[in-house]
Amino acid sequence: MSLLDPLFTPFQVGRLTLPNRFVMAPMTRSKSPGQVPGADVAAYYRRRVEGGVGLLVTEGTSIDHPAAANDPQVPRFHGDDALAGWANVVKEVKAAGGHIVPQIWHVGTVRKPGEGRNPDVAPIGPSGLFKPGKKTSEPASDEEIADLIAGYGRAAANAERLGFDGVELHGAHGYLIDQFFWDGTNQRTDSYGGDMVQRTRFAADAVRAVRAAVSPDFPVILRWSQWKQQDYTARLAPTPDLLEAFLEPLTDAGVDVFHCSTRRFWEAEFDGSDLNLAGWVRKLTGKPTITVGSVGLDIDFITSFTKSGQQNAGANLKGLVERFERGEFDLVAVGRALIANPDWVNKAHAGAFDQLEDYTPEKLGALF
Repeated sequence: MSLLDPLFTPFQVGRLTLPNRFVMAPMTRSKSPGQVPGADVAAYYRRRVEGGVGLLVTEGTSIDHPAAANDPQVPRFHGDDALAGWANVVKEVKAAGGHIVPQIWHVGTVRKPGEGRNPDVAPIGPSGLFKPGKKTSEPASDEEIADLIAGYGRAAANAERLGFDGVELHGAHGYLIDQFFWDGTNQRTDSYGGDMVQRTRFAADAVRAVRAAVSPDFPVILRWSQWKQQDYTARLAPTPDLLEAFLEPLTDAGVDVFHCSTRRFWEAEFDGSDLNLAGWVRKLTGKPTITVGSVGLDIDFITSFTKSGQQNAGANLKGLVERFERGEFDLVAVGRALIANPDWVNKAHAGAFDQLEDYTPEKLGALF
């Protein structure tokens, strides 16, 4: 028996059946020259399947738009060469018995002028703002918005054609979809702007485009966050009632699973309840949720850049299981722990982390 046994149960959504509840979180790697994933990328993902991960979510991969990426080493999800590379990734993952979905992505105005594969193309966003008071381009036109939405649909159609098990839209962390969500970057006065609910229209239209491009049982995941890389304290929905209003149009558009990005999964989202963000979203929508945020670590993503030393590979796992058994979430995404240790899930299942409450080099040395 292992502490984590409850998380090693099957899960099904649409056509997708997973052997356990562990998801590899999407993590940008910048290892695809020319934005084409090579054999090393396929081997990287296959290794995590062999390490026990139930579902892989790829690194963000850019949709078919000239300003979608800000890094020429980030893979794209269009063009024959890149799609052939992704077909090989799917082949390797499936050969190992795994399941995988691509995260389709547009960085919006996070892309600075002169960056990316098309340096002469200006960044694009709802109001041309990177953050409040910092403008980098002109607001997107109606025609540009329609083209962006269509790009998500084309990417989803390619994902199903290549044999992926679903698709995830990156709607978090201050990138394009999130820039439409956030009043700090969306100051439009047309139907793509307005109050918090009206600002969901771009995401909802993108989800509808995806839903129309794929089979009815092809799972559609939306990753979203309250926080932004431009402002870690930002909150789209500061109360449960507002959160419910925010989520309703996204649910109606066809989201099957909400991937709820937080920096620390154990933190309560609102006063008066210990539910985290994934717990609230599941409660309010009835949809499956993925929780994420420093799973298996004792410091969060941002702090990790300033705190030296190795992090606790088994931190907070008891609390994770307790939340799962209370029905807060259906799946749990693991990020940095899987970068350091591709066998993290198998080792967790074997009980390697059950008694690991405090970091010591001696305890961790045998696990990596």
